Amino acid sequence: MCLLPVRPVLRPERLTPVAWARPPEPPRPGRPRLWLARVEDLRGAVTPLAGTLLDSRERARAATLHRVADREGYRVAHVCLRMLLGAYLGVEPSDVTLVRQACPLCRAPHGRPDVPGVPLCFSVSRTGGFCLLAFADTAVGADIERMPASDVVSALTATLHPREAAELAACPPDQRPAAFARVWTRKEAYLKGLGTGLGRDLRFDHLGASAHGPRRVPGWSIDDVAVGRGCAAAVAVAEQ
Repeated sequence: MCLLPVRPVLRPERLTPVAWARPPEPPRPGRPRLWLARVEDLRGAVTPLAGTLLDSRERARAATLHRVADREGYRVAHVCLRMLLGAYLGVEPSDVTLVRQACPLCRAPHGRPDVPGVPLCFSVSRTGGFCLLAFADTAVGADIERMPASDVVSALTATLHPREAAELAACPPDQRPAAFARVWTRKEAYLKGLGTGLGRDLRFDHLGASAHGPRRVPGWSIDDVAVGRGCAAAVAVAEQ
């Protein structure tokens, strides 16, 4: 039986250009600071900044995205990330050096994003029209997704932990997309926090589909995030 939805635990702060003008409050120990950016609201402010703030790798990545909405979403996410990192660290956003840590699975440089020498961890996720940014004093992963279509749920359910697949099968069909979105965002946030991303088998970890929250994972605090109707989101923070 699929449990009825309850109010998510965490709510992000809406990101506006005003937030860039003042030093943001730092994350509390063991708890993330969350920001939700709406692409439509920030497109105008971001466009004149992207050419000077984004580095050559980011500009090249944006250029590979064929859909205008994808390019705009990428620019908003990365300009917002740089503006917030600059405000947190007290440096010019264009001077922030972004790198990737080594992947824990293959040691290639596609693990968690990082600013070398800085004790601030962060994660960025985007979906159609929205970007979610998370900052913490320990490893953190965030994910936001639009509600999937029923055929996507059917195609991907078998890739999940067997108990999660059983939980989804027990849901009424009209509740299944929301339940799947809960599972997927929790799982992807956790895997991004680990630094493996989807390179880790999705069947390994049972985070659950319950609307009452994810299952406990030793060493991690995982929470659903309230981001409005039509989307699901989650954040995972390594415990100290």
